[in-house]
Amino acid sequence: MSSNYKALTRAYRPQTFEDIVSQEHVSNTLRNAIEKNRLSHAYLFCGPRGVGKTTMARVLARTINNVDMDVDGENLNNTLNIIEIDAASNNSVDDVRSLRERVRIPPQSGRYKVYIIDEIHMLSKAAFNALLKTLEEPPAHVIFIFATTEPHRILPTILSRCQRFDFRRITVDEIVARLEMISQKENITIDRESLHVIAKKADGALRDALGILDQAVAFCGTAITYDELHRALNIVSSERMFELTDALVRKDARAGMALLHNLLHIGNDIQEFLASLTEHFRNLYLAKDMQNFYLIEATKETKERFQEMSTSFSEDDLMRMMHIVHDAEFSIRNAQQPRIHLEITLLKLFHMTRSDGLETLLLKLEALEQKMGQQTGVASQEPAPPKQAADPPKQAADPPKQAADPPKQAADPSMQAADAPGKGTPAPGHSAAPSRQNTPASEQAVPGGPSAPRSSPSSSPRSPENAPSDSTTAGVHDEPDIFGTPTLRRTRNHLTAVTLPDKSSGDADREVRGNLALSPKPRKLGEKDPAKDKNGDTAPKKTFRKPDTLDDLNMMWPEYLEKLQATTSSMLYFSIQKTRPVNLKKDIVTLECNDSFTSDIIREQQRKLCDTVKEHFGYALRFTSKLVEQKNRTDAIHDPYEYFSRLQEKDPKLQKIVNLFGAELEY
Repeated sequence: MSSNYKALTRAYRPQTFEDIVSQEHVSNTLRNAIEKNRLSHAYLFCGPRGVGKTTMARVLARTINNVDMDVDGENLNNTLNIIEIDAASNNSVDDVRSLRERVRIPPQSGRYKVYIIDEIHMLSKAAFNALLKTLEEPPAHVIFIFATTEPHRILPTILSRCQRFDFRRITVDEIVARLEMISQKENITIDRESLHVIAKKADGALRDALGILDQAVAFCGTAITYDELHRALNIVSSERMFELTDALVRKDARAGMALLHNLLHIGNDIQEFLASLTEHFRNLYLAKDMQNFYLIEATKETKERFQEMSTSFSEDDLMRMMHIVHDAEFSIRNAQQPRIHLEITLLKLFHMTRSDGLETLLLKLEALEQKMGQQTGVASQEPAPPKQAADPPKQAADPPKQAADPPKQAADPSMQAADAPGKGTPAPGHSAAPSRQNTPASEQAVPGGPSAPRSSPSSSPRSPENAPSDSTTAGVHDEPDIFGTPTLRRTRNHLTAVTLPDKSSGDADREVRGNLALSPKPRKLGEKDPAKDKNGDTAPKKTFRKPDTLDDLNMMWPEYLEKLQATTSSMLYFSIQKTRPVNLKKDIVTLECNDSFTSDIIREQQRKLCDTVKEHFGYALRFTSKLVEQKNRTDAIHDPYEYFSRLQEKDPKLQKIVNLFGAELEY
């Protein structure tokens, strides 16, 4: 290598305004100021590293002093009229005092004496204060140009005395175009995919990109290949990321762990791997929408691969995967075993439950609930069969049960007298209601179990004519009884009258309270049964047919808006009013809106919208928004106070609040 070799960052430093990449807003302003003779006495260039701040200062100094182009930019400091100062090593008050003495000397040649102070934020507070007077009222022949990467560290009194220019990061495409031009001049063979890798690695700094290209040439020679470049820079290639994504699609954890082992074995850094994986998932998320393709910094072929691979994941899955990897990127810094931590993170991605399976299961459950609800509605419309006056099977089954329990019959003769027809009335001092001791456990546990009908002391022995049928026992017997006050008791599916026992009987008292808890709440006089219609018949349950097409959805849309107004906030209702459904596909409703505010509200409140549909219509729909910019709109409201007035006109409640409390818009 020749001893006169210069690095690419020095050899290709711009010499004119046209050579500076991606800073046209600064170069055009400075050129116009030179042409119109409106140069300021102080400029401040701030921005990230490697974007051309010092280079722009040198080009400005060269232009206003008409320095010959044969003089290199690095040699401008050797002239008497252009002085470069490093504020990191000249940051004391004495250095600023020396500078104040030198600015009085006029330029030896040319029109201006230019002071370029790099990293101006490194000056001490005392040095800043010492520079204030000279910076505000310098001699007519002096121009100060400051450059810094941290403008927030400069005193406001200094900032107010300068014209500030903010330099922006250079895009990947602009860096790639610059590297292609330099590669052709240097006879370097490199493919476009490798240039994209260098540009992304530079992170918006053209100087860093030239340094990486110089390093790649030193490792690979003038013929640079994609694989050799990754080995030279020790970064994870996009091909390895696609291999890992394919393993995630197949849920092949073994292949993913083997790929991770190979990457770590060849020396890839764990933090570098996690950063690349996060960016890879981010590109997959953006590739699901064609309108976001410009946000992906890659070649056209790679963008197509992202689009093809993104169909295997839902947006929710990709968001969860990005969160898992992003959280691991921070937590792994303090981990005692970073590799184990990384492997656990990778296994989380492989064993993560996919949202498409959950959505399918939820849709099946909702369809099943809807089907069961329809069957219940149809069953409620069918008339109930007429009840029989007697129950022969149960009557035939009762005598063996009585015969099987002779001790209980002997212990309570009043029960025998009450149950056996023609046996007479119960003896005085005994209640007709069976006690807990004389009732079988199986009958006690069942609310609708058999119970002994009450007989009146004045009634004659039971006969087939006097025996109450099911139609009479279905009512309430409230005639007085000498043994207590009548109350309600459920017997099978009927209500029968039972007698409240004596207050001294604690067990019987608890039994009656338990029976009262089973009784339905009585309705007031004249109150309608909510299960009956106006004719007294059972009202059928109202069901709604699920919309299959967009036309069906548009027909039910006004009714849905009415339900939404009654159950949600006014802000959500008015936001939905400004939208219209434009697509219905797989239970997903796409709403078209004209502003990003409405789109954000729909995205945040989509769960509320889905619950409202399910509650009032019996089926599930999901909502998403589509932002459409309308051109030449005449009804657009740019004034927030005018928009607040429109809301008051639409909502009387809001107007009433404003009138009562004097509410005002805080903006």
